[in-house]
Amino acid sequence: MQIYEIKDSCATFVGCKYAISMDTSKKAPLLISLENVDIVKEQSLILSQVSMQIFAGEWVYMVGRVGSGKTSIIKTLIGEIPVYNGLARVLDFDLCGLKRRQIPFLRRKIGVVFQDFQLLMDRSVYENLAFVLKATGSPSKAIAFKIEEALHKVGMSHKKHKMPHQLSGGEQQRVAIARALLHNPQLILADEPTGNLDAETAAEVLSIFSELHKSQGKTIVMVTHNRALIQRFPGRLFRCEGGRCNELDTQQEIDFSGFEDEFGLS
Repeated sequence: MQIYEIKDSCATFVGCKYAISMDTSKKAPLLISLENVDIVKEQSLILSQVSMQIFAGEWVYMVGRVGSGKTSIIKTLIGEIPVYNGLARVLDFDLCGLKRRQIPFLRRKIGVVFQDFQLLMDRSVYENLAFVLKATGSPSKAIAFKIEEALHKVGMSHKKHKMPHQLSGGEQQRVAIARALLHNPQLILADEPTGNLDAETAAEVLSIFSELHKSQGKTIVMVTHNRALIQRFPGRLFRCEGGRCNELDTQQEIDFSGFEDEFGLS
């Protein structure tokens, strides 16, 4: 694996928000802008010269084999992996030189859904969501309303007093989506949200994302290994392969008969 020498080149950019080029032909706000970003983890170069622009209201997939860097992109977008060079901006945050104290504020504006749910197993559904709201400083009077609103959106209001172990995998993922919606984010990042689910349940979970996208205009960026879901819910497609992440022109140009072998999808 290539060893990457970290250089604090990002600090040489004064106000990345002014350096990043904007596509003014699109009316939707630009939510994610990466230009020639090297994604580095523990001094190892994972992806080089990543460039992408994602606008409000878009549905975007990231595909690739295990270890190709898809999750590293998600971690970069939420500030878990620092940006050392290139130009990077998410929402109103310049990722170049992002301060540690800024990271919680960035993450409050992004809904993140993980493959393994990451629920607190010793707390009920309601208590899981309340914990997040209390930790992020939501007013006490608003907590109950926000929880009810989020659970209603994913069809889980009737299970709010259940413990996680009393729920199916699909129901746990619905709760995880509700948790991501608590702060009403415009941008949702989903890291293989159907990876632990059977085909029928996976389709139900994707339908929730689809409804959020269509009815509320949420921007969805999703890492997935599920070929059938990509066909059923089409969107822009980025492939991570060989240390690069490139957008494929259109899904119509993809030969889905070889999709499983090429991308490691099922």
